[in-house]
Amino acid sequence: MATLKQLRRRIRSIKNTQQITKAMEMVAAAKLRRAQGRALASRPYAQKTSEMLQSLAAAAATLSHPLFEQRPVETTSLVVVASDKGLCGSFNMNVFRQLERQFEAEARRGVSLYPVGRRANLYFGKRDWTIDGKVPQLGDQLDFEKARLLALELTNAFIAGKTDKVQLMYTKFRTVASREVVIEDLLPIVPREDAEGAVAGYIFEPSPERIFDTLLPRYVQNRVLQAMAESIASEHAARMLAMGAATKNAKEVLGNLSLQANRMRQAAITKEILDIVGGAEALK
Repeated sequence: MATLKQLRRRIRSIKNTQQITKAMEMVAAAKLRRAQGRALASRPYAQKTSEMLQSLAAAAATLSHPLFEQRPVETTSLVVVASDKGLCGSFNMNVFRQLERQFEAEARRGVSLYPVGRRANLYFGKRDWTIDGKVPQLGDQLDFEKARLLALELTNAFIAGKTDKVQLMYTKFRTVASREVVIEDLLPIVPREDAEGAVAGYIFEPSPERIFDTLLPRYVQNRVLQAMAESIASEHAARMLAMGAATKNAKEVLGNLSLQANRMRQAAITKEILDIVGGAEALK
């Protein structure tokens, strides 16, 4: 059984930990507000751009652009977005576990990964996965240059025929308490099912080739950037909830330890009083 001195030492230690978790919760809440605003504000542009290009993909029958090319899928490039830091609950493990379930040992042969974030690089670097590229650090702020370079690498690999399909795997932000790990197709750009005849209302100026050469790389970059923004917002939400739960648990543990320490102190005081009374009685 722990002594009173040991209990007091544990109480001080837990109080210090509680202060840290409370501070981390507040920092995560402040970062979440900014990250959530960026993720939600960029969704309409990303969605409309995707819908427009899927409609224009119906023109691929007359316009041969490499990013519209659909071929038998033998190799797949998968961008996996995780976080740089821990202490965010099961945020990272949810991504990793779903990926492990999605691609069993046999299915991994034709899959190459592009891990984004320090945790993803550490996790997959120690396992039997093919790594074709990576982003070592994601950061708390959106980095357009990282998204541009990764999008360029993915686009070049697809055009060169090194991969037949490119997908994005990230945690989509729903609400502060709700997040969802999703896998979305990035390349090739496939026509919408209801896009037949949709291109008839479009007038291409100066030319379809020049428009697609300019618009498609930006589209890929924007999709990668959106995945990063969603993941960063989800990470801060997960960390805020995890640190909030840790602070609450520390409070409960402190209550139990304080009660135990008070009982031991009261028992020691009672024993001393009994010793004094006993000694006084013996002197009579």
